[in-house]
Amino acid sequence: MIKLDENKLNKLQTSSARLDKEYGPKSSPSREAFEARAKSFYYAEILKEQRKQLKMTQQQLADKIGKKREFISNIERGNSDMQLSTFLLISNALGLRYSLVVG
Repeated sequence: MIKLDENKLNKLQTSSARLDKEYGPKSSPSREAFEARAKSFYYAEILKEQRKQLKMTQQQLADKIGKKREFISNIERGNSDMQLSTFLLISNALGLRYSLVVG
């Protein structure tokens, strides 16, 4: 049986408190910038994993969408703020389909 130390547990921060401390409160410019980078990274990871599942190289994907390999590499490394049109272009090339839910 694992014994929990109540004092240590009480000192743990919630993820929201940690984000508030490091990036500012919700809706602050620094927090919104952090969340935008996090979402960009997340969606780039989805594209990269799909590309790898298809056993497609960055060069093959770049050729398919008319871009340079470095463009794909920058997106996958999170060094590029991807526009929605770029995300959809790459998604279509990888056979991914999305639907928009509003509400």
